[in-house]
Amino acid sequence: MKKSKEFMLLFRFEPNFDDQPSAEQLSEQHQQWGSFIGNLAMQEKLVSTHQLGFEGRMLNAVREISEGIYIAENQTLGGNMVITANHIDEATEIGKNCPILKIGGNVEVREILSMD
Repeated sequence: MKKSKEFMLLFRFEPNFDDQPSAEQLSEQHQQWGSFIGNLAMQEKLVSTHQLGFEGRMLNAVREISEGIYIAENQTLGGNMVITANHIDEATEIGKNCPILKIGGNVEVREILSMD
Protein backbone atom coordinates (compact mmCIF):
# COMPACT_ATOMS: atom_id res chain seq x y z
CA MET A 1 0.00 0.00 0.00
CA LYS A 2 1.32 3.42 -0.96
CA LYS A 3 1.90 6.00 1.72
CA SER A 4 -0.41 8.99 1.38
CA LYS A 5 1.09 12.40 0.73
CA GLU A 6 -0.32 15.78 1.60
CA PHE A 7 -1.43 18.18 -1.11
CA MET A 8 -2.66 21.74 -0.88
CA LEU A 9 -5.53 22.90 -3.01
CA LEU A 10 -5.36 26.67 -3.55
CA PHE A 11 -8.64 28.33 -4.49
CA ARG A 12 -8.51 31.41 -6.70
CA PHE A 13 -11.35 33.47 -8.12
CA GLU A 14 -12.07 36.85 -9.65
CA PRO A 15 -13.58 39.12 -6.98
CA ASN A 16 -16.46 41.30 -8.10
CA PHE A 17 -17.39 43.70 -5.32
CA ASP A 18 -20.08 45.32 -7.49
CA ASP A 19 -22.02 42.09 -8.18
CA GLN A 20 -22.56 40.25 -4.92
CA PRO A 21 -24.49 36.95 -4.80
CA SER A 22 -28.01 36.94 -3.40
CA ALA A 23 -28.79 35.35 -0.03
CA GLU A 24 -30.17 32.33 -1.88
CA GLN A 25 -27.02 31.99 -4.00
CA LEU A 26 -24.83 32.31 -0.89
CA SER A 27 -26.84 29.62 0.87
CA GLU A 28 -26.46 27.31 -2.13
CA GLN A 29 -22.70 27.96 -2.27
CA HIS A 30 -22.37 27.22 1.47
CA GLN A 31 -24.26 23.95 1.00
CA GLN A 32 -22.00 22.97 -1.90
CA TRP A 33 -18.87 23.73 0.11
CA GLY A 34 -20.28 21.87 3.13
CA SER A 35 -20.95 18.80 1.00
CA PHE A 36 -17.50 18.98 -0.64
CA ILE A 37 -15.68 19.34 2.69
CA GLY A 38 -17.90 16.84 4.49
CA ASN A 39 -17.39 14.22 1.80
CA LEU A 40 -13.60 14.56 2.08
CA ALA A 41 -13.81 14.38 5.87
CA MET A 42 -15.88 11.16 5.69
CA GLN A 43 -13.24 9.67 3.36
CA GLU A 44 -10.54 10.71 5.87
CA LYS A 45 -8.83 12.77 3.16
CA LEU A 46 -9.34 16.21 4.74
CA VAL A 47 -6.47 17.59 6.84
CA SER A 48 -7.52 21.26 7.10
CA THR A 49 -9.25 24.04 5.20
CA HIS A 50 -9.31 27.84 5.46
CA GLN A 51 -11.29 30.63 3.87
CA LEU A 52 -9.50 33.97 3.54
CA GLY A 53 -11.00 37.39 4.22
CA PHE A 54 -11.01 40.38 1.89
CA GLU A 55 -8.79 42.64 3.99
CA GLY A 56 -5.05 42.28 4.11
CA ARG A 57 -1.63 43.81 3.70
CA MET A 58 1.35 43.13 1.48
CA LEU A 59 4.95 43.38 2.68
CA ASN A 60 7.72 43.60 0.10
CA ALA A 61 11.45 42.81 0.31
CA VAL A 62 12.32 46.28 1.64
CA ARG A 63 9.54 45.94 4.25
CA GLU A 64 7.22 48.48 2.65
CA ILE A 65 3.59 47.83 3.53
CA SER A 66 0.67 48.27 1.17
CA GLU A 67 -2.98 47.90 2.14
CA GLY A 68 -5.24 45.42 0.36
CA ILE A 69 -5.21 41.90 -0.98
CA TYR A 70 -3.05 40.74 -3.85
CA ILE A 71 -4.84 40.43 -7.17
CA ALA A 72 -2.96 39.07 -10.20
CA GLU A 73 -4.57 38.47 -13.59
CA ASN A 74 -7.84 39.65 -11.97
CA GLN A 75 -7.78 36.77 -9.46
CA THR A 76 -7.11 36.53 -5.75
CA LEU A 77 -6.54 33.66 -3.37
CA GLY A 78 -9.80 32.84 -1.59
CA GLY A 79 -8.66 29.95 0.57
CA ASN A 80 -6.91 26.62 0.74
CA MET A 81 -7.38 23.05 1.74
CA VAL A 82 -4.87 20.40 2.74
CA ILE A 83 -5.82 16.87 1.74
CA THR A 84 -4.21 13.45 1.65
CA ALA A 85 -3.85 11.50 -1.58
CA ASN A 86 -1.58 8.81 -2.96
CA HIS A 87 -0.54 10.85 -6.01
CA ILE A 88 -1.04 14.27 -7.58
CA ASP A 89 -3.47 12.66 -10.06
CA GLU A 90 -5.74 11.61 -7.19
CA ALA A 91 -5.48 15.08 -5.60
CA THR A 92 -6.36 16.64 -8.96
CA GLU A 93 -9.44 14.41 -9.27
CA ILE A 94 -10.53 15.62 -5.82
CA GLY A 95 -10.05 19.21 -6.96
CA LYS A 96 -12.37 18.65 -9.93
CA ASN A 97 -15.33 18.54 -7.51
CA CYS A 98 -14.50 21.88 -5.86
CA PRO A 99 -17.38 24.40 -5.78
CA ILE A 100 -15.03 27.28 -6.70
CA LEU A 101 -15.08 25.95 -10.27
CA LYS A 102 -18.84 26.60 -10.49
CA ILE A 103 -18.28 30.34 -10.05
CA GLY A 104 -15.45 30.58 -12.58
CA GLY A 105 -12.58 30.14 -10.13
CA ASN A 106 -9.71 27.69 -10.33
CA VAL A 107 -7.94 25.16 -8.16
CA GLU A 108 -4.17 24.84 -8.03
CA VAL A 109 -2.94 21.47 -6.73
CA ARG A 110 0.49 21.39 -5.07
CA GLU A 111 2.30 18.69 -3.12
CA ILE A 112 3.38 19.73 0.36
CA LEU A 113 7.04 18.98 0.88
CA SER A 114 8.57 18.19 4.25
CA MET A 115 10.93 20.80 5.71
CA ASP A 116 13.21 18.03 7.05
